[in-house]
Amino acid sequence: MVVDDHQSIRKLCTTVGNSVGLDCKEAESAEAALAQLETVSPDLVLADLMMANMSGLDFLQEIKRILPHTEIAIMTGHGSIETAVKAMKLGAYDYITKPFRIEEFKLLLGRMEEKVRLVTENQFLRERMNTEMDLSGIVGSSAKIEDVLRLVARLKDTRTPVLIGGESGTGKELVARAIHYRGAYANRPFVAVDCGSLVPTLIESELFGYEKGAFTGAVKSKEGLFQSAHGGTIFLDEIGELPLEMQAKLLRVLQEKEVRPVGSNHRVKVDVRVIAATNRDLEAAYKEGKFRKDLFFRLNVVTIHLPALRERRSDIPILVQYFLNKFAPKKNMDVGQAAVNVMLAYEWPGNVRELENCIERAVALGTHNLIDVHDLPPALQNHSGGTLSETKLEHSELSGTDLEELERATIQRVFEETNGDKELTRRMLGISRATLYRKLKRYNIGQRLKSAEAAMSAP
Repeated sequence: MVVDDHQSIRKLCTTVGNSVGLDCKEAESAEAALAQLETVSPDLVLADLMMANMSGLDFLQEIKRILPHTEIAIMTGHGSIETAVKAMKLGAYDYITKPFRIEEFKLLLGRMEEKVRLVTENQFLRERMNTEMDLSGIVGSSAKIEDVLRLVARLKDTRTPVLIGGESGTGKELVARAIHYRGAYANRPFVAVDCGSLVPTLIESELFGYEKGAFTGAVKSKEGLFQSAHGGTIFLDEIGELPLEMQAKLLRVLQEKEVRPVGSNHRVKVDVRVIAATNRDLEAAYKEGKFRKDLFFRLNVVTIHLPALRERRSDIPILVQYFLNKFAPKKNMDVGQAAVNVMLAYEWPGNVRELENCIERAVALGTHNLIDVHDLPPALQNHSGGTLSETKLEHSELSGTDLEELERATIQRVFEETNGDKELTRRMLGISRATLYRKLKRYNIGQRLKSAEAAMSAP
């Protein structure tokens, strides 16, 4: 955006900007530029220092307040060291003195564009890194979790709608993020929407956007979450909480691939991959008339069911170790046998999220490197749902009563499946390299594998 009260300067700057591939806007004053910010968000701004009503420095401060990541250069015919220093202190990228040479101006634009690109790229990489770290929260080696991960691998490069079912706290959003960020569309937007937390009167405007003046308080136009997710993925968490009226409008968006902002007569095309999640039985809900049947079948192209934690108890020791590494990375903490027995016998109504909170609490409140029963939340301490021997482990897993035997069997099975690949074993189990080496040595697993191989090869 070029902001200058001289039309000739604006035309020159936009002509040069267009010649290097930039999409240029003009504004004859600071006030006009600020008005345009209701509909556009420029990456680069060139502003004259001497303007009526609002100076270039005042305008610079206002732009930085509204668009902190926008790069601004000041144009002045009254260049001085003092002005340059003040502009830079206020957040200007650089300044250029009029009259300027075309090549000098192109170099300035090139440097500003490169900085915007690098900042955007770094921000994306940070978000991607954080997300990849979050993805490691899908921890476990039970058959049911392996089935989930196989489905994620098959869906990650498709645009197929996915419906994720499972109780609260089982990790539905983690799976949605894994499908998006592990695939070909990882550099596209991922927008998560908690349908259950949206205010009923504002759901439509949040999802589809609104025009300026569409309702009281709509002082400027705003794009909706579907538009924000254009080209990427929108994750509709707790889709079953949407009112029936809103379900009909959502169905139209999915069918027509376009949205109509509130207060607008125009439709906007959107291309998004939809991943929905629910802790309700939507099939039963549509049969009861509480959820639209046509929307259910539109969303239910591929279904992923996340098992409750009580359905994969063999993963609890690995999850406990993962959360210990997360909340106490520099401590060599462990869990006492009595505490483990309680955790294996507990029903975990809050699933993995409850287990995570349990370990975080124990790490925060514990006074020793060994977590015992008294460090666990009251709900677990008071639990009297039976002994460990009464818990139901998966048929394919060991059903012993000892944590060490259960943990040893799990690590050994994964280690054998990876043919002794320690890095792959570590990643499959979701534990650190140091923890894996310590456990392998403790259970003598590597030596057992070598001995078994030697026995098989013996004549």
